Amino acid sequence: MIQVLDQNTINQIAAGEVVERPMAVVKELVENSLDAGATAITVEIREGGISFIRVTDNGFGIAKEEIPTAFLRHATSKIRSAEDLLCVRSLGFRGEALSSIAAVSQVELITKQADEIAGNRYEIEGGEEKHFEEVGCPDGTTFIVKNLFYNTPARRKFLKSKTTEGNYIQDLVLRYSLSRADIRFHYIVDGKSKLQTSGDGKLKTNIFYNYGSDVTKCVMPVEVTKGAMKLSGFIGRPELSRGNRALLNYFVNGRYVKSSVITSAIENAYKDYLMGHRFPFTALMLTIDSGFIDVNVHPTKMEIRFQNQKEVYDLFYDCIRESLKRATLIPEATLPENSEIPDESESVKENYDTEQLNHEHVQVSVPISAPEPFELKQQQKIQEIKESTHWQSDQTEKEQVRSEKEQELTTKFNQMNLMKDEMIAEEKPNFRIIGQVFATYWLVEYREELLIIDQHAAHEKILYEKLMRRLNEKTAITQNLIAPIVVTLSGRELDVLDENKEVFEKIGFRFEPFGDREYLIQGVPADFLNVASKELFLEILDSLMEEGNRIRPEGIIDHCATMACKAAVKGNNTLSYAEADALISEMLKADKPYHCPHGRPTTIVMTKYEFEKKFKRIL
Repeated sequence: MIQVLDQNTINQIAAGEVVERPMAVVKELVENSLDAGATAITVEIREGGISFIRVTDNGFGIAKEEIPTAFLRHATSKIRSAEDLLCVRSLGFRGEALSSIAAVSQVELITKQADEIAGNRYEIEGGEEKHFEEVGCPDGTTFIVKNLFYNTPARRKFLKSKTTEGNYIQDLVLRYSLSRADIRFHYIVDGKSKLQTSGDGKLKTNIFYNYGSDVTKCVMPVEVTKGAMKLSGFIGRPELSRGNRALLNYFVNGRYVKSSVITSAIENAYKDYLMGHRFPFTALMLTIDSGFIDVNVHPTKMEIRFQNQKEVYDLFYDCIRESLKRATLIPEATLPENSEIPDESESVKENYDTEQLNHEHVQVSVPISAPEPFELKQQQKIQEIKESTHWQSDQTEKEQVRSEKEQELTTKFNQMNLMKDEMIAEEKPNFRIIGQVFATYWLVEYREELLIIDQHAAHEKILYEKLMRRLNEKTAITQNLIAPIVVTLSGRELDVLDENKEVFEKIGFRFEPFGDREYLIQGVPADFLNVASKELFLEILDSLMEEGNRIRPEGIIDHCATMACKAAVKGNNTLSYAEADALISEMLKADKPYHCPHGRPTTIVMTKYEFEKKFKRIL
């Protein structure tokens, strides 16, 4: 029998289109704050936003008589007719957000307009009004959302862990802070301040707040106007890349969106500058006539369509491509006649001063007037951390060179000895090296067989089995670094690292906090000294972020395979006969020597019988 659903069921079904997880609630509320003209927004969550979300702003507020109407389906102040959808300029406009949120949670609204004497407090649970009264409160609006999906437990159980849900929200707040550098954002998680921006209007300042000095010093500005479109912001130099798209940020008319057109344009522009499966940093703002875009594609307003797709693609591609060309040109340096070489100490001072100038524009001023739902100590350490992360700049150039040389010698010494130690442990297999072809493959006679060995795959297998054996025996070997490495992490990276410290420690990394957002890497896996330790550390962290949750024990295997591949000698790398002899000996003693961790063959085998059959010695 066909029947019309009751209003409560209709509201809960509709809510599923807009409110998929706590992040969606924060997104809708923050967008309403931005549309209300707020200059300061505070977002606070507890337990990943599942039990508690509070968004406070200093915007226009909501008039008393309009409060109940705001929670009705399809109620909005942003548009009046279907024609208005063709020129939407506000972030929130569909009129479904508040009704959808209220249908699946317990909502409390406190709001006051500037010309009103008192504010108003309104409570609604599961779509039903519970309380409405006048209260004293500052100008602006505060939304408190409790117990999300309390009345739809089937949907609640599909949420991910509290940490993962919180990470989604942190990424969202990060992107809003990039899109609106003129607004003071404060983000609080379980009572701890995670992000606080100054609202000084400078995008590069907020890049520093969110990503730290390592990223900030590797970005360059871009700006171009083409017809009715303007593109501005910052892009990363080619040396700044990651193994996922976490650093890819772009905004259209202030809205964070997803667009295959823009993503393709960015990645293709970087194609000749980055290795495969590496992605750049961007924080780009596109300003375009709203008549050329359709933001009404999906209820969450995350997807966007362009009427002039080719023009948008070309704008992003050409702008980034030209900027990269200019950035990678190597100027010719000449000395005038009779000029003297400057003193080393002066050179160091010049480099130090240049670096200081690079960071001059990101002086941190902690905001003091952001609206706070409760008292919280302001964090004052950011400037100290900035200075401390450059502690190596105080060394003289000679000391830096000597440190690098010592590290290089230590690396080579350890690599040679690690392989020799393994050989001593067991009897050396009996084989004869015939030679090498194509600077990559070794021909070896072994037990009436001809082995053709890929030196990279073989070395990869050796390192992988060695590391897995030490993991099983819980005897991972760490090599302490002469000069520790400082890494600056974003908020989400800090959370993921905190959840997975044992993964890094089991592999052989040793590190400790070095401020609010910096970590000091003091030791690295001894078998992988020839890998760029910082890049390897970040790559493993990227992959953990992609997995979206705490890694399973068996997941360490994948990271070990990655490490082995990074550290293994490459094809076309010259090996001496002694090195090849040690490499082949180690490979033949491996448990499963004929395939690398990724499944590629390390060796092609041709038996004496096959030779004799090919030469017709036997039939």
